[in-house]
Amino acid sequence: MRNGGVRGGRGACGVRRATDARPAHGSLLAALTTLTALVTLTACGGAAPGSGADVGKGARTGPAATMDPTRIPGIGDRWQRRIPADSRQVVAVYGDSKNASTATVVLYTRHGSTWDRVRSWPAHNGKKGWTTSHHEGDNRSPVGVFTLSDAGGVLRDPGAKLPYTRSAAFAAPRWWAKSYWHDFDYVIAIDYNRVKGTPPHDPTRPEGESKGGGIWLHMDHGSGTSACVSLSESAMAYLLRTLDPDRHPVVVMGDRADLKRSR
Repeated sequence: MRNGGVRGGRGACGVRRATDARPAHGSLLAALTTLTALVTLTACGGAAPGSGADVGKGARTGPAATMDPTRIPGIGDRWQRRIPADSRQVVAVYGDSKNASTATVVLYTRHGSTWDRVRSWPAHNGKKGWTTSHHEGDNRSPVGVFTLSDAGGVLRDPGAKLPYTRSAAFAAPRWWAKSYWHDFDYVIAIDYNRVKGTPPHDPTRPEGESKGGGIWLHMDHGSGTSACVSLSESAMAYLLRTLDPDRHPVVVMGDRADLKRSR
């Protein structure tokens, strides 16, 4: 039975309805019913009329009341203002928590001033979670806004709009566990400490080796990564065919709490 329905003589919140009232007691019954209704509503987290309580505060009242279509949902001012003005594609990576390796990836496209949600997928990030100060070997993904400019992989180009480099050099080492062997069949370089316009596996680190690098969107092996974001093969193929350099795509990535920061 859904909320608000009636079953076994009980209304919402389990209050038994009066079914044996006599008409002679109509006035008294009406007063008691009104009082009972007010008490019941308050006990269920509501407020009596005229109490001054802000019933709607924090409540979901529909998308129009809670979302600004000119902003990426769940992204605070700190990161929202770092999205380039000419960007019309955003890959948002919402990490479940600071130390979690699970995330949700959502693709948004902008039409005029409005951001529209296109597709979403489950994903993994660094096995130890997220950091705003990434360094080599910390097993955390960097929080931030980064451009997406180059792609590649072991497999042939699936129809990518980004420049795509196919090379056997992307193949994961065979001394890795077998579940990792196809991680780099498709990759999209995240422009963190790398030279844009070069293949994703270019080893150049402009900010130095200690800052880490080689951080990509790549295919998923079912668990956390060293620092990359991993998705299913079908998700990667879709992104490769969809992300368009003419739309200046970026990735906005981090744990949900950090992404909401205003400063």
